[in-house]
Amino acid sequence: MPALFLGLISGTSADGIDAALLRMDPDIAVVATTTCRYPADIREQLLALTSSEAAIRLDAFGALHVAVGECFANAALALLASADVPPHAVTAIGSHGQTIRHRPGGTHPFSLQIGDAAVIAERTGICTVADFRSADVAAGGQGAPLAPAFHAAVLQDRSPCGVLNLGGIANLSVLGPQGVRHGFDTGPANCLLDAWNERHHGSPCDMGGAWASTGQVDADLLQACLDDAYFGAAPPKSSGREYFNLEWVDARLSGRRIDPVDVQATLLALSVRTIADAVRQHAADARELLVCGGGVHNKALMDALADALTPVPVASTAIAGIDPDFVEAALFAWLAHQRLAAHAVDLTRISGARGPRVLGAIHSAAAGRAQGNAE
Repeated sequence: MPALFLGLISGTSADGIDAALLRMDPDIAVVATTTCRYPADIREQLLALTSSEAAIRLDAFGALHVAVGECFANAALALLASADVPPHAVTAIGSHGQTIRHRPGGTHPFSLQIGDAAVIAERTGICTVADFRSADVAAGGQGAPLAPAFHAAVLQDRSPCGVLNLGGIANLSVLGPQGVRHGFDTGPANCLLDAWNERHHGSPCDMGGAWASTGQVDADLLQACLDDAYFGAAPPKSSGREYFNLEWVDARLSGRRIDPVDVQATLLALSVRTIADAVRQHAADARELLVCGGGVHNKALMDALADALTPVPVASTAIAGIDPDFVEAALFAWLAHQRLAAHAVDLTRISGARGPRVLGAIHSAAAGRAQGNAE
């Protein structure tokens, strides 16, 4: 039977765990998907860690690491139950975990994800591959984004094109006839919009960009945001919520009296401007921009991107037969497949690593449970 692999990820928005079941041989095909929300207390703890100065007691960190692992295991089992697939039919799980700090620069670079993979393997009875970023960082890479290698595997026939993931952070893959030309984080996509909306409305996102659409862009605030050195830096580069967060917004407001709705409109304009600039600079010959991630449902954001990039078509990856909500979960199923086959993933043009590396650490399941004795 074709090999089945299951991918799990919770992105920078920490709004829940996406799970995708893939059939690998000979072609890549998505079998089933689901999303499982975090319990409110777990999400609250995770969001508290996004501050650049966040601190956590070691005991609390250890407990959260295990609790997130339990959530990931539950998401995997929920997906398998809904698809009527027994755990023993799955070759491996690829788990990204939850990023709580991404520091690829400095004297001792690192990228830290939590969600204990040993817990996932034990609870599900399925071999689990995790920690996909560390080998790349150790090889001098950014450790992110990982998606461009998968985008090339499933969308190469549409090159030259751009593939844009609109998660908390926006990352752009530039595909040419010979594969990936570039892959990097352009800056914020949804993270600032979500955080500002939650501060003022108590809800996790501005549905469809409805609130932002009623505001006016503040030119001075937009320029203050664009002046950040990150946007002018050349790839490879990557970032996260520990950098682009409400502290970052407040620092640029710095005494400015701006209506909150106008701040929201400006933050949306910031996402659009920085993404469009990146596409024009690095994917000038793209015939289309294919978009995935939660931001694909933000009509205001998608419409503004389409306007900014005219005449390049901007459309969901759905037109290529790939569900935009589960591209990243599918990525980690694919990465687990690559790891078990001991295939090195070449991120040299993406992360800046010194060469291709085998990514991920394997956590074997107990023999009895791996044969289908999961509870």
